[in-house]
Amino acid sequence: MGHRRNVLLITVDQWRGDCLSRLGHPLVQTPHLDALAEESVQFAAHYCNAVPCGPSRASIHTGMYLANHRSGTNGTPLDRRFTNWAIEARHAGYAPALFGYTHTARDPREFAADHPYMRTDEGPLPGMDHILPMGTDCSVWRDWLAELGYADLPEDAQFTFLMRDEDPRWQAAGQPRPLRFPAEHSDTRFTVDRLLEWLDGQSKAMPASAPGWMAHLSLIRPHPPWIAPVPYNTRYDVADLPAPVRAVSVAEEGAQHPWLAWHLAGPRNAAHDDPLRHGLLQASYYGLMNEVDDNLGRLFAFMKEQGSWEDTLIILTSDHGEQMGDHWLLGKTGYFDQSYHVPMFVRDPEVRADGTRGRLVEHFSEHVDILPTLLEWIDAPLPRQADGRSLLPWLHAADTPEDWRDAVHWEYDFRDPISGAAEQALGLDMELCHLAVRRERRWKYVHFAGLPPLLFDLEADPGEAVDLSADPAATAALSEQARRLLSWRMRCGDRSLNHMRISPGRGLVTAS
Repeated sequence: MGHRRNVLLITVDQWRGDCLSRLGHPLVQTPHLDALAEESVQFAAHYCNAVPCGPSRASIHTGMYLANHRSGTNGTPLDRRFTNWAIEARHAGYAPALFGYTHTARDPREFAADHPYMRTDEGPLPGMDHILPMGTDCSVWRDWLAELGYADLPEDAQFTFLMRDEDPRWQAAGQPRPLRFPAEHSDTRFTVDRLLEWLDGQSKAMPASAPGWMAHLSLIRPHPPWIAPVPYNTRYDVADLPAPVRAVSVAEEGAQHPWLAWHLAGPRNAAHDDPLRHGLLQASYYGLMNEVDDNLGRLFAFMKEQGSWEDTLIILTSDHGEQMGDHWLLGKTGYFDQSYHVPMFVRDPEVRADGTRGRLVEHFSEHVDILPTLLEWIDAPLPRQADGRSLLPWLHAADTPEDWRDAVHWEYDFRDPISGAAEQALGLDMELCHLAVRRERRWKYVHFAGLPPLLFDLEADPGEAVDLSADPAATAALSEQARRLLSWRMRCGDRSLNHMRISPGRGLVTAS
C-alpha cells in the first residue's frame, strides 16, 4: 500500500438488504457489488437503527442510537453538542468532502434566522466540505441539464426527479415509464461523475502533508420516485417479480396491531393495492439498483486505474430499507425487517485484511458501528458518545470478536409534530408515539411506549405474521425480551451526556 490512507464512505438510499445477487435474491443482479464483496467483508445481518432518512443518517454519522442523538424525525435538528466522524477526521488532518447529502437538520443555534440551513432538513453534516449539493433540491443537476439544452425544466428543482414520459403505452404494455433523461444524464451518473472529477484533482493537488483524501458519496437512488432511465426501466419483467410477503388482505394485516391498522389506512400505502401498479414500482426499484451498481462499477474501475484503490478504505451501506408492498406497506416505516435490514460492505486495502477478503459475516452489525470503524482505521480517538463497535476485528482476524452482540436494536418515532395525526388517531400523547425493537436470531420483541407490545418467533414465523405477545406459552419469552430491551436502553441511555467533559475546541466528546 502507498503512503496515502484514503476513506470513501458510500451510502445509497432505501436499498433493502436482501436485494443483492450474492445473497441469493431471485432477480436482482448486482455484479459490481458482488465484486466488491470478494475484496471486502460483507455483513449480511446489518441493520439501521432508525427510520426515516434523517434519524438513520444521524446514527450513521454520530455513532449514536436515536435514544441518544434524539433527531427522531426528518427535520428534527441534530444537536450541535454532538461530534461526528467528519469533525473527528478533521482533527486527524482530513478534509471530508460531501457529494450528495447527509439529510441533516442543523442546530438552529448555529445560524442566523435568514441562513439557508434554517429552511431545510437537508443541510450538510457539520465538518464536511459540501462539494456537490444533491438532495431533494437538485438545483445543480437541473442547471447542468439546462446547459445541455433540455427545455421546460420545472422552476422548483425537486420536481426534476418527477419529469417523465407520460406516454400511456408504457403502462399498457406492462412496463415502467422511463426517466425523461437518458442514463448518461441521470442524477446518479451526474453525481458519480462529479466525484470522479474531484478524485482526479486530488491525485494532482493534494498536499504532501495530508494523510489522504476523504469523501462521502451519498446517492439518492434507489429512493423514490421510482423512475429509471432507459434501459434500466425494463430490466425486470413485471411478470417475474417475487410476490409481496403479506396477509391476504389489508384488514387481516392491520389486525396485528393498532399502529399497523392506523398506518395501513393512510392513502400512500394504496400504491400496492393494484397488482400492476405494484409491479411497475417494484420493477423500477430494481432497475434503479442496477443503475447504481453500474455507476459504482465505473467508480471502482476509475480508482483502480488511478491507483487509489489500494490506498482506500471503502464502507458501503444504505440509510434504510423499503417495504415494497410487504405487509401492504410502502416506504420505510414501523417495525418490520424490510425497513431496517440493509447492505453493508467494508473493504480494508491493507495487507492485514487479506485473510478475510470475501468473508460473509452472519453476526449482527448496526449503523452505529460505522463511526468506530472509520475512526479506528485512521487512528483517530473514539468519542465517548459512540454506542457502536468497530467492525475492523472482523476484517483482521478469522475469529468472532469477543463478546459480540447477539441482537440488534432499532427505534421509530412516529409522532407528527405538525398534524398530530398519529396522536389523534391512536389516542396518544406525542411523547408516547415511539417504538423500540430488539431482534435476536429467534425472537423479535417490539415495545410501544403507549400501545401493546409484539413478539415474533422468527424461526417458526420468518414473515412476522403471528404475534405471540398474548400467547400464554410465550409469556417467559416475552418477559425475557422486555427485560433485555430495558437493559439495553439503560446501558446506552444518556451515556453521551452523563460521562463527558468539555474538551477545548472540540465540545462534548471526551470521556471523563
